[in-house]
Amino acid sequence: MGSRREAFVARREAMGFTQEGLAAAVGVEFSTVGRWERGALTPMPSRRRKIAKALDVSLDELDTLLGHRPVQGVPSHPIQSTAQVPSTPTAEKTNPPAQASGSLVMEAYDATARVDVGTSPAEFLRPLTLDVQPPRRIGRNEVEQVKWMTGTLGASENLYGGGMASDAGVAHLRWACRLLDTKTTDVVRSAMFEAVGNLADVVAFSAFDVGDHEAAARCFRFGLWCAEQGGSWELRAATLADMARQAIYVGNLDEALSLIEFAQVRADRLTATARAMIGIIRARLLAILGRHDEARAEVDRADMHFAERHAATDPPWLTYYDEAEHAGSSARALAPLAVAQKQPGEAAERLATAIRLHSDAYPRSRAFSRTRLATLHMTIGDPREGFQIGHQAVVDATVLHSRRMDEELHKLARATERHLSIPEVADLSHLLTSATSDV
Repeated sequence: MGSRREAFVARREAMGFTQEGLAAAVGVEFSTVGRWERGALTPMPSRRRKIAKALDVSLDELDTLLGHRPVQGVPSHPIQSTAQVPSTPTAEKTNPPAQASGSLVMEAYDATARVDVGTSPAEFLRPLTLDVQPPRRIGRNEVEQVKWMTGTLGASENLYGGGMASDAGVAHLRWACRLLDTKTTDVVRSAMFEAVGNLADVVAFSAFDVGDHEAAARCFRFGLWCAEQGGSWELRAATLADMARQAIYVGNLDEALSLIEFAQVRADRLTATARAMIGIIRARLLAILGRHDEARAEVDRADMHFAERHAATDPPWLTYYDEAEHAGSSARALAPLAVAQKQPGEAAERLATAIRLHSDAYPRSRAFSRTRLATLHMTIGDPREGFQIGHQAVVDATVLHSRRMDEELHKLARATERHLSIPEVADLSHLLTSATSDV
């Protein structure tokens, strides 16, 4: 246990502060001030400026009150002070020397005391930065490392939504983009551009998922640039398709149509899976525009492309587009036609297929399909069946941090309003209100 800091206590009292008052002034619990005074804990550097200001002393003078000299080589930036606190040079000589420049200066505290990170963990970590220098030369190993990071982030997004994946992904992307200027062969450089572009697309879609459309647009543009620099037509098409999805979501249909048509340029260079995926997005856009016959024809063409797919030849960013994803995505394109005809029909059948086929690696996609099927039944089908499907969708959505998922639940909630006379539907409506109350 450290010795009691009588000078610190005296200064607090001289300034008219109780422990509670000083704690409020510097933004900590009052028990933290008690630990400072008992010598069980030393204030963190991020707190000292506020403490010095409250006690009307300089930072050097505060160190003296706490029984510590300033760390050598670190300026104290004194605050204007009227207090005259005597220095204690004898005590300084007995202190251990300051740590070498660049080393971590740890807080002194009793091993039995609680660690103080202040009132906000996020604020505590905000100044934390790492400057990791990239290697001077890169090879295939670094390309594979970027691919591995991308796969990990993509798996996290599919399981839990874009919340954690988007924030962590930005840090990975900043690091990976520094590899683009590193010495390597032309072949490896092209592969690195493609790998970083794919990472940028995953980060962009994660940001899109949580509703940060500005960040998503920036990452999409960077990913598109990487695809072009690396000469990857497949990645270029996939990125343009995701940009079209975002444009549809925000209601910019003209831009979405231009983007998806750019994605279809030189479709002969794309795999059958890519042609199917892009075709379904175009079909959905045509359906939204009310061009139902064209949308139906586009879905049929996409079905033919999908039937010709060879999954083993698909690039890594298309592995998600399996039979379940095609069924769910094509159902979205057919939903406006179903509503216009007031028959759930094929759209409902495809959504049911998607729900059945989605693996446990894609719970978000399954939750989307369930929510959309429940909404379709509430709108033009059997509301009681919609209740059963919708209830499970709400359960599925509880583990997701996804703004897009929240919007789907809002749509379902609105669809239940016409059937509130049915007790089960009224219960679902209440459950949806509770689940989306913070959105």
